[in-house]
Parts: sequence; structure tokens; C-alpha cells
Amino acid sequence: MVVDDHPMWRDAVARDLAAAGLDVVATAGDGPEAVRRARAVNPDVLVLDLNLPGMPGVQVCKELVGANPALRVLVLSASGEHADVLEAVKSGATGYLLKSAGAEELIDAVRRTAVGDPVFTPGLAGLVLGEYRRLATDPAPTASDEPKAPQLTDRETEVLRLVAKGLSYKQIAERLVISHRTVQNHVQNTLGKLQLHNRVELVRYAIEAGLDDA
Repeated sequence: MVVDDHPMWRDAVARDLAAAGLDVVATAGDGPEAVRRARAVNPDVLVLDLNLPGMPGVQVCKELVGANPALRVLVLSASGEHADVLEAVKSGATGYLLKSAGAEELIDAVRRTAVGDPVFTPGLAGLVLGEYRRLATDPAPTASDEPKAPQLTDRETEVLRLVAKGLSYKQIAERLVISHRTVQNHVQNTLGKLQLHNRVELVRYAIEAGLDDA
């Protein structure tokens, strides 16, 4: 699904993707429309501009990924500002590409995003990795009498490990022989216990804990 408030640009991107054999299930020109249509068509990948009328792209990303953590979001923006890049990633975006990218680069980025690869315009990947390392090595100050972090159950840890490996909720449900809804409940409980907000933060936590190698 392609979201951009400029009709000619939006149509051109959709046309290039379709010509490459990708199935463009919908397009949208503003934030609220993007949320409505994405919930209706359930795309695998959302190609999203940040500067949208009605609702900023980061909020669109936050709402849709929060409701469906399996959704992959590739931000396609004219802005290469570091603050915009980091805000997009923190909102749940899988990758970030500048609009100066060529059609082939965009198509390759969409295909890689679809399988969960983090895709960034050269120069931006280092910025994001540097921020993640900083967050991992500079924990937020805590009060000396703050209670210990809640312990996850064995099942929650098992689900978290599979999330970190990039499995979808459906794949996790099949692997553990439980329902899709049960997987969602475990993830939501884990997010609440760890005081995290989305799948990106959850995966980062799992990687830092070494669960992706387990």
C-alpha cells in the first residue's frame, strides 16, 4: 500500500511497484484515510510518506504497527533529518528511504522490507544503529528503591524469542500450537510488563537479551 499526499508521486510509485510484479492493494493521500484503508486491506508492506495532512506519518505508523506488529513500514520521505529518521524508527518503521532513490532502489527496498530486513538510505543506517547502541548502553536513570522488572512467564519468553526471530503471529501460533489471539495476548502482556510500546522496541529488547540467538 502506498501513502503520499502528492497524487502524481503516489501514482508513479504505485505504477513502478505494480510494473515490478508487486501487488499494490491500495493507496491513500492523507493520514486518517491511510489508517482506514490499511485496516481494511491489511497490506504486508506500507510505503509511507511522513508529511501527511490530517495525521502525521509517524502517528499513522504508530497506530497501524501497534494494532498489527507484523506490518512492515518503509518510510519514503524527502527529509533526511536525523530527528525524522529516528522518530520514524521509534514509531515502528522497518526502513527509511529518501525520495531521491531511483525506481530500482525503491523496488528492492520494498522487497527487502517485506521479509523484515531493515532498509535505509546509505548514511542513515549508521545513525539508527548508533542510536540503538546508545539506548542499549545508556540505561535510563532509575530510583534506588524502584522495584525489579516484572518476570516474564515461560510462554511469554518463548513467544518473545520467536518474535525476535522475525516470525509473524500466525507462524508463532502454528509453531506453538496455540491460537493467533493467544499469541497477541502474550505479546500485549509482555509489552505491558516491559513498558515497551511496539514490536520494534520489543525486538530490540529481545536482541539485547540474546533471545534471537537462543
